Amino acid sequence: MIGRRQQVALALTAVLTVAAACQNHNRQDSGAQQGRPAPSAARGFTLVASGDVLPHTSVIERASYDAGGHGHDFRPMLSGVEPLVSHADLALCHMETVYGVEGAYTGYPAFKSPPEIAKGLAATGYDGCSTASNHALDDGTAGIRRTLDALDAAGLRHAGTARSEAEARSVTLLRAGAAEVAHLSYTFGSNGKPLPHGEPWAVNMIDADRIVADARTARRAGADVVVLSVNWGTEWQDEPDRLQLTLAQRLTASATAGRPDIDLILGTHAHVPQAYEKVNGTWVIYGMGDQIAGEMYNREGAQDPRGNESTLGRFTFAPPDRPGAAWRVTKAEFVPQLYDLDAGRVVDLDRAVAQGADLEGVRDRIRDVVLSRGAGQDGLVMAE
Repeated sequence: MIGRRQQVALALTAVLTVAAACQNHNRQDSGAQQGRPAPSAARGFTLVASGDVLPHTSVIERASYDAGGHGHDFRPMLSGVEPLVSHADLALCHMETVYGVEGAYTGYPAFKSPPEIAKGLAATGYDGCSTASNHALDDGTAGIRRTLDALDAAGLRHAGTARSEAEARSVTLLRAGAAEVAHLSYTFGSNGKPLPHGEPWAVNMIDADRIVADARTARRAGADVVVLSVNWGTEWQDEPDRLQLTLAQRLTASATAGRPDIDLILGTHAHVPQAYEKVNGTWVIYGMGDQIAGEMYNREGAQDPRGNESTLGRFTFAPPDRPGAAWRVTKAEFVPQLYDLDAGRVVDLDRAVAQGADLEGVRDRIRDVVLSRGAGQDGLVMAE
């Protein structure tokens, strides 16, 4: 075990050295970053998406240590994936928790996270985050408000929770190259917490009819591409459950004038990486796993390393080949990741293995799960 940790640490140091050489890019008004290709009507765009940001107490303590005890700094934690994230035209995260008040941050079971996470995500290159999750009401409407205020201050767009009915009805549009991308976000529930009295719009709950209607509204608002984030699935289960399979079939089959209403589905919540699959011609990630989380314990109460494994999905979209046609995915990739508990860092597993870390088994297990529903036959590859 000690030898393996030393190898991981050496590989991580090399990865972070490379990442440090890549300067963080200043944000432009469009939400894109300097250094990314200039928008062109003739070119497509790349989109990356990653799993749950779930700061347990140990993660919060690590961010305090990285900040020298003065506040919290989450940038070092994410530096290993900064090159991948910052070079995409559009990068989306999933903010699983709400933000709390200084001096009262908590981990499991009711999460109240430091708002500095938003700054760390923005510095890494993320453009927006889904916020509908089963933890969205951990601190009531005050938690939602603090979270969205912090995301706004960091320049990150958001979808899934709202501070007002007008905000809930608005469409989150982000620019990616020449395309306008709508981001939608919904959750299966809120851990038994009822929606706030008189504010049923505070958290988007999964409802197939509503999701389709919202996707069509997004098209009318100018969206070229509609991306859906869904907090769903059975915790600790590698395979998608019946809700995931049924909803994926229903949503990907929905079309208007021969054009899919939803162009990409991004799943979160299960704590473990799950399969990617092309359903009715549309890519679905059933579960990306936890990008950031503390030590995780499964339903049997045993520490389970899968809870610190995840994938980052990367999709290249090409513009329509004729007026009125859909943007289409021309390349689908995944990147196996690990949140290293000892180092307090997210590790790009393939890069770490190439630099000497003894992590082939972890990387290959994630690969096998991702490809378990035949995605490789439809062109999904592990990114180099």
